[in-house]
Amino acid sequence: MPTPDWTLDGAHVLLTGATGFLGQATLERLLSDFPTTRVTVLIRARGTTSAAERLASLARKPVFRTLRRRIGADGIAAAMAGRVAVVEGDLADGVPILPDNLTTVIHCASTVSFDPPIDEAFQANVEGLVNLYEAVRALPRAPHVLHVSTAYVAGARKGVVAENSLEHDVDWRAELAAARAARAEVERASRRPEALRALLAAARAEHGKAGPQTTARAAEKARREQVTERLVDYGRTRAQSLGWPDVYTFTKALGERVAEEYAREANLAVSVVRPAIVQSALRHPYPGWFDSFKMMDPIILAYGRGALPDFPGLPDGVVDLVPIDLVTNATLAIAAVEPEPGRPAYYHIGTGARNPLTLRQLDENIRSYFRRHPLPDAGRRGHILVPTWRFPGARKIERMLRTGERAVSMAERNLLRLPASPRTREWMTKVHKESRRVELLRRLSTLYGVYAEVEAIYTDTRTVDLHRRLPAERAAAFGFDVADLSWSHYLQEVHCPSITALLRQQVTRRPAAGAAALPRGGDIVAVFDLEGTVVASNLIESFLWARLLDRRTGGWAGEIAALAAATPRYLRAEHRSRGEFIRTFMRRYAGASEEALRELVRERVGDALLRRAMPEAIRRIRAHRAAGHRTILITGSADILIESLAPLFDEVVSSRLHTRDGVLTGFLAAPPLVGEARMAWVRGYAERVGADLTRSYAYGDSYSDRPLLEGVGNPVAVNPDPRLFRHAKRANWPVAEWGGHTQGPVETMLEIAAVSTGGGVGGREH
Repeated sequence: MPTPDWTLDGAHVLLTGATGFLGQATLERLLSDFPTTRVTVLIRARGTTSAAERLASLARKPVFRTLRRRIGADGIAAAMAGRVAVVEGDLADGVPILPDNLTTVIHCASTVSFDPPIDEAFQANVEGLVNLYEAVRALPRAPHVLHVSTAYVAGARKGVVAENSLEHDVDWRAELAAARAARAEVERASRRPEALRALLAAARAEHGKAGPQTTARAAEKARREQVTERLVDYGRTRAQSLGWPDVYTFTKALGERVAEEYAREANLAVSVVRPAIVQSALRHPYPGWFDSFKMMDPIILAYGRGALPDFPGLPDGVVDLVPIDLVTNATLAIAAVEPEPGRPAYYHIGTGARNPLTLRQLDENIRSYFRRHPLPDAGRRGHILVPTWRFPGARKIERMLRTGERAVSMAERNLLRLPASPRTREWMTKVHKESRRVELLRRLSTLYGVYAEVEAIYTDTRTVDLHRRLPAERAAAFGFDVADLSWSHYLQEVHCPSITALLRQQVTRRPAAGAAALPRGGDIVAVFDLEGTVVASNLIESFLWARLLDRRTGGWAGEIAALAAATPRYLRAEHRSRGEFIRTFMRRYAGASEEALRELVRERVGDALLRRAMPEAIRRIRAHRAAGHRTILITGSADILIESLAPLFDEVVSSRLHTRDGVLTGFLAAPPLVGEARMAWVRGYAERVGADLTRSYAYGDSYSDRPLLEGVGNPVAVNPDPRLFRHAKRANWPVAEWGGHTQGPVETMLEIAAVSTGGGVGGREH
């Protein structure tokens, strides 16, 4: 057996997936410690960013931190320029012409999501692979191909899994054809009239108050989500019907069949590399390096946040983790050992066979870490206490999840019927937190629960033999023997501190909504709704002020009774549309004198409205004006009623009451600006004055304000109603609790009585 050239001296390596976790680690290792090896990377452009620009950005990433300290940023740039070439392309679209002097291909690219839509999984893990092998077969000299797969291609098996070809008779071509056809089939079904009618009905019930376009967008968004969910279900169910836990492992297994077929037909030297669950670095490029959260990380972080009270899995089941640097070292050692053409070699890279970590041991280690280093609880200014997993089993977890989902759904439905109030929002905050916790547990249980119940052991005999062939002086830095890995050291001193570092930095108390310093700029607008946002009042209260102050107290009872009798009609109109409610309610002004109403507002109602203004709102408006922003008030209230607020704003947009011969007709002079109409007006205004809406602000309290809030870069939900509060939480918008509350009719009458008898609020005399 010839001695391998462990240094890959003079090799020319094609690396796919260079921007991914293993790809980054491999590229860094080659540049750091393989000085005579050249690299060509296949990278796809992303948007307006070219492949070359994406490669250049890699040099600034943490993976190159150690090398950057050693040779500097200029040194890395020089190494990239001298030793790394870029081929721009996407495997799914066909591979561009490759350099004809390649000696090695390390194929790391794939989708790493466990549950993508079936067509996307096949495109990345099967179709893209076919394109790569076609390009390799066209080369004048066939390179050694390292096909990076996963140990879990073995599927739902128990016992020992050897480093051999998989035993199954699934036709990858037939499965690929079915996956390609699935999207068209599902898309066609989603566009059938009965499906669209159901989506529209649900969207109208949920979003009707926000406007027809918001409703249509919601219906289309729901349709697309249903298509995606259906295609995910296609992939997961098809995989499970054939013995794999998910479409990821299924398509990776079929990818191995593609590799084997091309190896035989094109006489290629192929090494199939099967890592287990790849996690952060043990030593290189530095302890704890990781690029993004991997398979176990969401589980560990959810546990540390106290959001994972238990987990489905076998306490004695093996969790086959392996640090990324051991995988990289093994991969580059395999690259130096070319197998016989046409007969692929298989390598497992994991810890389960010789240094197993059970789920119970994982729980003990992470529990020990978080009890010594608990995460801060930003909401309570304390620390989070972690639970003790009892491993009740998948069935009990499923029952618990279903109970939790039903309870959350029922609580949310009931809360959405309640009026807006601090207590309602407090209850909804609790329900929102519980909903997120249940959703997280459902997602983690669905995606990863099956991996926690794996009873397979992946032998690594060939991989161990390869490690033992390394020269002693090389094994220390480039070895990959997992037997000496200390799990307590790795989990408690390397991995957990690394993945929680960013979270600890982020867990700080969020400042109150609107409390941050405002940027200066004449191109910024700040748009405010009126009722419930600037003033603790509403259309009905304003009417009572105007109507009752114009009557003797003896006539109040009849006015209140008439208003109470009409209330159900107003509630129905409000439920259907804010615009319909405004039109319906404004009919109560029919027959009133316009001049008399204006005089009444100037003398009494205007001051009362100012007294109902919330101090936080006034301070915020003044802060915007001090920062050079244009302030705008948009309301459905009549312009006559809000004249006292006009000096606070640069622009006031309100409803205008129609008059005939100085008498109000009860109709509006123009449609009220509500829902989507508000955002349309703001867009037109922004175009006229040159405002930048991405830097602008909007404040609203009602779900009908959603289009306005979504149209700016800085939305703030102020004292929101339950539906807007739920949306704000989901969209991660700031929620502001500003002082004051909207009075009921009895409170309003008492205040009006004080004013009408001369005492007034604040001691004004009349």
